[in-house]
Amino acid sequence: MPKVSPHEPSTGPTDADVVVVGNGPIGAALAVLLAQRGRRVTVLERRRRPYTLPRATSFDGETARLLAACGIGPDLGRITEPASGYQWRTASGETLLDIEFRPQGPYGWPDANTMHQPALEELLAARAGLLPGVTVLRGRQAVGIADRGDRVVVTAEDEDGAVQTLSARWVVGCDGANSFVREHLDVPVTDLGFSYEWLLCDVELREPQAFVPTNVQICDPARPTTLVGSGPGHRRWEFMRLPGERAAELNREETAWRLLAPFGVTPDTATLLRSTTYMFQARWAERWRVGRVLLAGDAAHLMPPFAGQGMCSGIRDVVNLSWKLDLVMSGLAEEAVLDTYTEERRAQVQESILASVQLGRVICVTDPAAAAERDATVLANRRGRGPTRPEPAKPLTEGLLYRGGAEEPARPAGEVVPQGTVDGPGGSGPFDEVVGRGFVLLLAAGADAGLGAERLSFLAGLEAFVVRLLPGGQGGAGSDAAADPGVVEVVDVDGVYGAYLARYGASALMVRPDYHVFGAAEGPEGAAALVDDLRARLTAPVPAGAAGHRS
Repeated sequence: MPKVSPHEPSTGPTDADVVVVGNGPIGAALAVLLAQRGRRVTVLERRRRPYTLPRATSFDGETARLLAACGIGPDLGRITEPASGYQWRTASGETLLDIEFRPQGPYGWPDANTMHQPALEELLAARAGLLPGVTVLRGRQAVGIADRGDRVVVTAEDEDGAVQTLSARWVVGCDGANSFVREHLDVPVTDLGFSYEWLLCDVELREPQAFVPTNVQICDPARPTTLVGSGPGHRRWEFMRLPGERAAELNREETAWRLLAPFGVTPDTATLLRSTTYMFQARWAERWRVGRVLLAGDAAHLMPPFAGQGMCSGIRDVVNLSWKLDLVMSGLAEEAVLDTYTEERRAQVQESILASVQLGRVICVTDPAAAAERDATVLANRRGRGPTRPEPAKPLTEGLLYRGGAEEPARPAGEVVPQGTVDGPGGSGPFDEVVGRGFVLLLAAGADAGLGAERLSFLAGLEAFVVRLLPGGQGGAGSDAAADPGVVEVVDVDGVYGAYLARYGASALMVRPDYHVFGAAEGPEGAAALVDDLRARLTAPVPAGAAGHRS
């Protein structure tokens, strides 16, 4: 379980430190992440009861690691099933794309995890219920937001029209595609105009069935079709609406059963939980912060489903935002740090949306001649090639990152650091669980920190971990007593961290709470420079007229 920060909750004249609008998985995760840091969070949710139907069906290994930071890691295996792979196939069954997923990827979790979304939301709700800082108000629709400069006043109505006002230091809109918060902010939205309508069919299987690989995209011009796992006992089929086909005709239960029948899915073998049409979109908000109000998840971006990154992107949003908000509220960082949230996440999301659109342009082909040309080209290019691995997590390319001096070699700033097994004072296991979560200054075996009392005090204020590696095979758990004051020693059991540092010729690595590398350096002077640069970037004053200020 993540440790709860000793920061005292705000005693200012607000009802909450943060009001979160929307209690889907993104809003719920943000509330938990903030409350674990000692923050008072009120969540407004327009639905009176939890939504019981699935939307997202999977998340990747990086997102599993981020969800584990919410304190639900031990239960994730109960509500998920690892996916074995993802294939694209032609109408005749030839393989156009073949990605093989590992049961344990570089971030300490399976490369791909299928899930039944209501089960994930139940885990997050149970975790929130254990944290005294979280208050969830159901049946409340946000109808007004007023930024007063030092706080925000939110007006909410219940189903009977009764009005309630809440004040908070910050407000975050996690209220989905039709976000009231986004509309209130009146921020520009870039829409790529790429959308198709699909029939979505969620089923619960009566008997276990093996699907190899777990996820398949059938690129059939007669009807592009998607088959994906959706957690234990659940599965989803999606069928694209064809040109000239009436949406009303497609969106009928008998149509769903007719399309499912060729896959052996009938009323005798499965329960149809839901069949409904939906239109995916490709768009993002240009500004994710206006004054003390921010956006996250679908309120900030929407993307086609073909790369499976919709919910994953939302979880990345709130993990990125939560630690920055906490530092600002603690007085350890200036408000300008919050502008790096938009800078970092919008760039990543744009890349994901563009990639999803590119995939969709390949998949959503209904012209037989164009499909035949596509198939011939792709098959020729992959002839003789076996399955591939999923790409690593997307790095940050800008924002709160260490750039170092011009004479320094390229460093891994922005990458997501892998997770290996370590043996430390708290036992043996994944690094995140043994050492803890937050800022980490990782030192190579034998490296001298050389930080001095002032820098160590700054890191202590951030509740950062200073960790020195011991090489694998040395035997025995690391010990606080053997290290410098404030430095924990751990055995690098599988050599993951030693290899990572060696790859970049570094002896020190600063990792952010969202597992992105802040920067890497060599020698005691380099380690000191990492700490000094982080402090300078966190405490830089807000420039006049900076983006994100109240307009």
